[in-house]
Amino acid sequence: MHLQQAESNGPASESVERPEKPLKEFLQESSSLPFGQRIQISSIGGPTYLTVQTLVQQVAYTLSDRLWTYSPETFDLDVAVKGWFRDGAYNAHGYPTNVESMQIRQGAASIALGYMFSQDFDLTKRFTPQTVLASSSSLAYLRSALDELSLLYAVANPFVAHVAAVDYAGGSSALVTDYVSTLSLVEELGFALVASSSVYESQHMALFATLLASIVPAIHIYDGVNVGRETARVIDVLDQAGLHNNYKSILQEVSSPRRKNVDLDTKVERMLKAFNNELGTDYGLFEYHGHSSPDAVLVTFGTAESSLGVQVASAIGKGGSRIGVLNVRVYRPFVEDEFLRLLPTSTKVVGVLGQVTDSDYVADNSVKSALYVDVVAAVTFSDNLQTPPSVVDIKYPREQAWTSVSMAAAFQLLLKKPVIQREARSETSKGGQDLRLLESASVQQYVFWDFDNSPSANAPLAFSSALAKESSSNITVKTRHDNLVHGGLIKTDVRKSKQGIDAPYAIDAADLIYIGEVKLLQTFNVLLGLKSRGKILLKLPGVKDEEIEKQLPEGFRKALSTQEGELFIFDPSGVEPVSNDPALETYLLQAAFLRVGLPTLEKIGLDRIASVNGSPDVIWELAQQLEHALRKIDVPEDWKAIGIESGTAGLPSEIRTTNFVGFNKTDDEPLAYLKDWKTAAKGLAFSEAYATTTALRPDLAIKTHTVRVMENRRLTPLTYDRNIFHIEFDLGQSGLKYEIGEALGIHAENDEVQVEEFIRFYKLDPEEVVEVPSRDDASVLENRTVWQALMQNVDIFGRPPKRFYEALAEFADDASEKQELQALGGSEGATEFKRRAEVDTVTYADILLEFPSAHPSFHDIVRIVSPMKRREYSIASCQKVTPNSVALMIVVVAWVDPKGRDRFGQATRFLNKLRVGAPVTVSIKPSVMKLPPKSTQPLIMAGLGTGLAPFRAFVQHRAWEKAQGKEIGSVLLYMGSRHQREEYCYGEEWEAYQDAGVITLLGRAFSRDQPQKIYIQDRMRQTMADIIQAYLKEEGAFYLCGPTWPVPDVTNVLEDAIAQDARTVGKRTDPHKEIENLKDQLRYVLEVY
Repeated sequence: MHLQQAESNGPASESVERPEKPLKEFLQESSSLPFGQRIQISSIGGPTYLTVQTLVQQVAYTLSDRLWTYSPETFDLDVAVKGWFRDGAYNAHGYPTNVESMQIRQGAASIALGYMFSQDFDLTKRFTPQTVLASSSSLAYLRSALDELSLLYAVANPFVAHVAAVDYAGGSSALVTDYVSTLSLVEELGFALVASSSVYESQHMALFATLLASIVPAIHIYDGVNVGRETARVIDVLDQAGLHNNYKSILQEVSSPRRKNVDLDTKVERMLKAFNNELGTDYGLFEYHGHSSPDAVLVTFGTAESSLGVQVASAIGKGGSRIGVLNVRVYRPFVEDEFLRLLPTSTKVVGVLGQVTDSDYVADNSVKSALYVDVVAAVTFSDNLQTPPSVVDIKYPREQAWTSVSMAAAFQLLLKKPVIQREARSETSKGGQDLRLLESASVQQYVFWDFDNSPSANAPLAFSSALAKESSSNITVKTRHDNLVHGGLIKTDVRKSKQGIDAPYAIDAADLIYIGEVKLLQTFNVLLGLKSRGKILLKLPGVKDEEIEKQLPEGFRKALSTQEGELFIFDPSGVEPVSNDPALETYLLQAAFLRVGLPTLEKIGLDRIASVNGSPDVIWELAQQLEHALRKIDVPEDWKAIGIESGTAGLPSEIRTTNFVGFNKTDDEPLAYLKDWKTAAKGLAFSEAYATTTALRPDLAIKTHTVRVMENRRLTPLTYDRNIFHIEFDLGQSGLKYEIGEALGIHAENDEVQVEEFIRFYKLDPEEVVEVPSRDDASVLENRTVWQALMQNVDIFGRPPKRFYEALAEFADDASEKQELQALGGSEGATEFKRRAEVDTVTYADILLEFPSAHPSFHDIVRIVSPMKRREYSIASCQKVTPNSVALMIVVVAWVDPKGRDRFGQATRFLNKLRVGAPVTVSIKPSVMKLPPKSTQPLIMAGLGTGLAPFRAFVQHRAWEKAQGKEIGSVLLYMGSRHQREEYCYGEEWEAYQDAGVITLLGRAFSRDQPQKIYIQDRMRQTMADIIQAYLKEEGAFYLCGPTWPVPDVTNVLEDAIAQDARTVGKRTDPHKEIENLKDQLRYVLEVY
């Protein structure tokens, strides 16, 4: 069904005249900025959408004389202050704050000391704060300078460091929230340490830390991975004047002579009291929340830890648990008297949520967290506690990602009674987690999953910015990057509510989840974050309704049906303007998301989207055509009955943050050079002097052989649309040897007719001799004619990367062509480049034809066009059976482009046209497809289409072993294709091997030969008992070869077999982990593409 435009927003807004405006691309400049956009410091004040990092930088820039920043590349801890300094924005002292971006190395921060203690220092700035912006990962390099500063502080400027708690985890590429480094440093150096627990108080705490710097060097710390980069609406933001006035008033209040001769603890307490009086706040050094007479109290420090601890304590306290939370706001100095005053006297056990470096420290009982040491000292040596409570060190590693459930688990360690009552679970938790902190009636939650190079990658930020136009709503948005999955993945969480939202954890009950690539369903359990009866919006271009089920993993289908979720398909290819200009996809997605997620607000929402993105006319035109791109798919009841025990449970539900920006996918082209025919002639004429040798493809670093075609026959009927053929080569005297499972590399040539056409079009001399440097080894030179180079070396009919457009622009004489080529080679032309590459499938030759003013010489063509690469194909024969030949099973890659031109895969076309006796250059590539060490171990093989090729070799080898009198294990062969009549390739061979007792079971899945589709995983499930016996009981090996899409479903079958076998023998097991063990044993082998 198609979704129609909502009609519930009152009068149609089409009647409003909208002036024509150009569309603009909403790009994220930095995840540390609100909605990723730059903001002027003068506009910060009152109710404003901001991030913690922007607020911290505003305080630092406003009150400081100088700023030294130590921000690792891509962390962007100083992106706002650098922009304000560049624009000449004034601080509160009447001049631009000097911002110096420094290198992170040993001796860092020495420049700050040199500035403060230099002979020509301006003494009028003696009491003006000097500030550092840094990450916790850089503190080790600042330590020596900070140590010296602490010794000289009596004669130094006020000094404050705003530290983002972020570092890379040891042994992985994940970013972690790191408090350990800072806790250790302040303990050793005697610095004050203040923490922010949310964006709403981050400006106040940055100001308070700056005030503390007037009496002691101070550090203000905040979560630098998640909360620090979340955009939220903060109501009571102080502008620059407000910051400065409050700063002066509070300092004046605490600076009277009668208040000076007191200890540090008292000074800090008085500073906080003056701070609260001036701002009308109620902050404490420590803050207690929870039951008035608790049995157990959890002590926390940190942004997410403190905020989430309070919320979880409140939630589970409603169930009768007598618990509380004592948050540490000012960790240094640790004022023990105030801590003990706030600790309820009824407390029997104190749990200390203390961060340590990693899981090894968690497991080591001799290691205690820093916070635990302070708490246990305060409790143990107190004279005020008649019966001191026991103190428990609840250690957690830096990589801990806190959720409501994991925080509840920390409380559970302190109580005997379960903190989550199962009978009290709400309906919203069905299919998901057990503890919800936000009421679904008052908070709407949306999640976007996408690749970072998607044309709609920035749509969530633009959409959120549009939602924020409604003054009565509060929006939060946070984007995270995992650059190690699928080449770059982003996940954006968006929340919407009438009230302020403090939720320092990933969304666990989304109303709507957008999935920009179906591959993500094989990698992540996205449904764990969907509330019951929530909606899924899946981008699936060009797929018909009857094909959708095949695209979805079984586990996803089962979970979606169980959660009673709704499924919507987003197909931008169905809208003509988007097909013509893919850059419009991001606007179409925002309109689609609005219709599915907020249908009653569609009309006013479209106006807000237009105000953010530009032209209302374009936005509304796309919205009118949305029914062609958006449709609802019925979720069948029988999906619930899919026989999967674990479903998607083995997949992660969250990404690991590995960076704050997408991965740079642009490769730098290596320098190349080309010599003319004269140099080549010298090398041929004076071979000894020039050390010239004659070799077969000397440009290749691998050993090559020449073989000849002995058979080339089509396996599918001529009338069938897929040309699958069998090609066999005579090895002759080549000396080629190959093993079972290896691949044959084909060093193909370009099509001769196309090469001749290009030579004529480009006006080249085909006989000109050139010397071409090898791309694999620049020291190896190859003598070629132009014709030979185009036939065998230069991939002139391949698909050009971005750098080709950029390089070609240098040769363009026409200004408009030059500009267009530069755009295609840059970020602004990303969408058009993608269309050319994926839709039009243009080649290097097409581009040279399209831009005639860009006419590089042939020498330059060789330099800027990529070399041809060999193509590898799984060998479909066993050399023990056919010692003098090698066979391949190939499908011709062919398609028609939008201009109606026939296009072909270069290698498959080359092979298909070969006649018997034709020579071919080949090489061998090792493979993961290896037989198990024992001939008695069973083989379970699943192949789709040409994925059967290696299994033909496997079966031939087992037949040879049987003929030698060896005992062989059972052989289970599952094959999948569309039709038996057309695609039962090698069918007679398989049946003959089965009759001979080599193949034990032949599972044939022809998906379109009956009304209901039958896939390879269905045949496997029908023979589960055989799989259990061969795979698990007899320790067989499983192999899958072919496309990637059946991997999750096939793996689910094997996991079900493992679970079923475990139940039979009364053993508990984790099927997912067992599959991982089988991988390590080389008994679960995939070769997919």
